[in-house]
Amino acid sequence: MKIAVIQTGGKQYLVEEGKEIEIEKIRNVNPEKIEFRDVLLYADDNNFLLGQPKLDNVFVVGKMVKEKKNKVVVLKYKPKTRYRQKKGYKKITWIVKIEKINA
Repeated sequence: MKIAVIQTGGKQYLVEEGKEIEIEKIRNVNPEKIEFRDVLLYADDNNFLLGQPKLDNVFVVGKMVKEKKNKVVVLKYKPKTRYRQKKGYKKITWIVKIEKINA
């Protein structure tokens, strides 16, 4: 069993082959083949590699399965002054299936 820790969008994810993760949308990338080059840790049955801070010869390949749009609403309110403000946006996230971990 191969596992790895990757970094994307300022967050770190523990991934396995065949597992699905939810990440932030990556710009200027082909969604059919996503390569994660920022691998911080790699482990399988025989090896354990820890990056200082990243591993150079290890990368993870994934494929986008679904695109989600989560609605985020921001409300500001101050009592006794009739101040109310409502703003919102849709945050786009991808569901990515990890296909292969290459070491």
